Amino acid sequence: MNIVPPLKLELVVFDMAGTTVQDDDAVHRCLCAALVGAGLVVTRDEVNEVMGMPKPVAIGLLLERRKYHGDSAPPAEVAAIHESFLQRMIAFYRTDPAVREIDGASEILGQLRRAGLKLALDTGFSRDIVDAILQRLGWAGKDLLDATVASNEVPRGRPHADLVFRAMELTGVTEARCVAKVGDTPSDLQEGRAAGCGLVIGVTNGSHTRAQLEPHPHTHLIDNLRELPELLLGHRHEKTQLNHGPVLRSSGEPKATPYLPPTATAEGG
Repeated sequence: MNIVPPLKLELVVFDMAGTTVQDDDAVHRCLCAALVGAGLVVTRDEVNEVMGMPKPVAIGLLLERRKYHGDSAPPAEVAAIHESFLQRMIAFYRTDPAVREIDGASEILGQLRRAGLKLALDTGFSRDIVDAILQRLGWAGKDLLDATVASNEVPRGRPHADLVFRAMELTGVTEARCVAKVGDTPSDLQEGRAAGCGLVIGVTNGSHTRAQLEPHPHTHLIDNLRELPELLLGHRHEKTQLNHGPVLRSSGEPKATPYLPPTATAEGG
């Protein structure tokens, strides 16, 4: 394990659905409905395993596991299901009354901006869904964010590091250890670890519980987004601990759960 030099936090990269955007489980429902329309019924747990990934990748994995017994799904079938999912999600985010920001999200973003941090959103959604959400929440053109990155704008989505690296490029941040990644899925945490982020923070009131996130690499787990400002602003000039595999939390920090490597092989992605 290495001690990383003093961390000067510059950028926070947030997930969208389940982290900053409340959608009452719409991603699960729309994805399941698109799959049912193609003749495939999946469980909530199966969908949870691919949450946060680029949706064509998630659909391909579900088809591979449930329909094609390990073989790759035909690209045309993946594309057709993804198009159905896309239309359902855009309609939902544009019109459904359940769509709103996570409690306090705008307030928290504003607080972090006033503290001098750069802020970005990244997501497993494609740009058309991202734009629909930003318009619906009134965040488009508002001085809350420095960048947004959609999964179809990078070569590889989660759990790879490309989304974080693109956010860094857009905001002029050059060192990943000066970045905090915040999200509610295992793929968010794996993305932060892959990028070498100085802080990798799981939010446990989204799509995954604390128990579901604990086996995955993280520096901290928090119960809700309102705990974030105190945690982040307290880390702006502190040391943090990191090894080259899983991220480990530093000692003595509140409401943080340490990452303990499992004995079994980590979840693939």
